[in-house]
Amino acid sequence: MFEDYLTWKPFFDIVPMQETDCSAASELHGQRFSRQWSADEVSSLLLQSGVFGFSALQTNAFFSRPLGGFVLSREAAGEAEILTIAVSEKLARSGLGWRLMQAALREALDRGAESMFLEVDEMNASAVGLYRRLGFQQVARRPAYYAAADGTKTAALVMRRDLR
Repeated sequence: MFEDYLTWKPFFDIVPMQETDCSAASELHGQRFSRQWSADEVSSLLLQSGVFGFSALQTNAFFSRPLGGFVLSREAAGEAEILTIAVSEKLARSGLGWRLMQAALREALDRGAESMFLEVDEMNASAVGLYRRLGFQQVARRPAYYAAADGTKTAALVMRRDLR
């Protein structure tokens, strides 16, 4: 019986993001990025035409449904882009980012997008690896695009994937 507690794993549903998720998404964004998006910024984006998102909500928590990750995307004129994606650090490499990206890719395709773009810090090896496994290819590089907390600048890789 005690071993069950040692092997307990959280389970998550991937569901359309709601305005009620924006505060937790803001907190999670701040944990993963040097510039935190406020809850109002997240909410404002989510309410824009063409913007959609997904939340990873824990289903086997005792009192609430904590947010394990989220993705925000936008579709316009046959193209889609990932605006941001964040997964809790303790859930990194759990497959949650993959599941969120799959949901965003499916929704973009359903909305008529032909391709999807994203930008990623070239120093974020795990994210770059995830995007490559999902079929994204680098199409451009923006030097000194991201600023780290220590003031150093790193490049953004612009990546693209065909959806059809």
